[in-house]
Amino acid sequence: MNRSDLQRLSELRLRDAQALLEAGRLEGAYYLLGYAVECALKSCIAKRIREFDFPDKRLANDSYVHDLSKLVTVAGLKEQLGEEEERNGVFAKNWWVVKQWSEDARYEPAIESDQVLMFFAAVTDPANGVIPWLMKYC
Repeated sequence: MNRSDLQRLSELRLRDAQALLEAGRLEGAYYLLGYAVECALKSCIAKRIREFDFPDKRLANDSYVHDLSKLVTVAGLKEQLGEEEERNGVFAKNWWVVKQWSEDARYEPAIESDQVLMFFAAVTDPANGVIPWLMKYC
């Protein structure tokens, strides 16, 4: 899987999440939104690896997690994230919402619609959303 594949997967998961949200399937939408962010972050990590370079073992191992905060660090974006949070309070709030996501969301029997709508906006908002911000670096 390469950077383009991961970017495409991120876009697909966003569309899947939106379709589920529109169908009232909140738990599935929430879960897939988190995976959309994860795929976007992993595309940033893939950008760090040069063609024909043997990947650093630690970088490779650290990439196989579902923790969005850890993936920001592995992607080399921790400093940029901190700067954006300081510069943009709306983005900082959105990142706080997004980083609460966990792959364990797949086991959540019920998620409030307000929570899912807030999460969707935090991920997708064109001006202050997490994925539009990530795409500047990936």
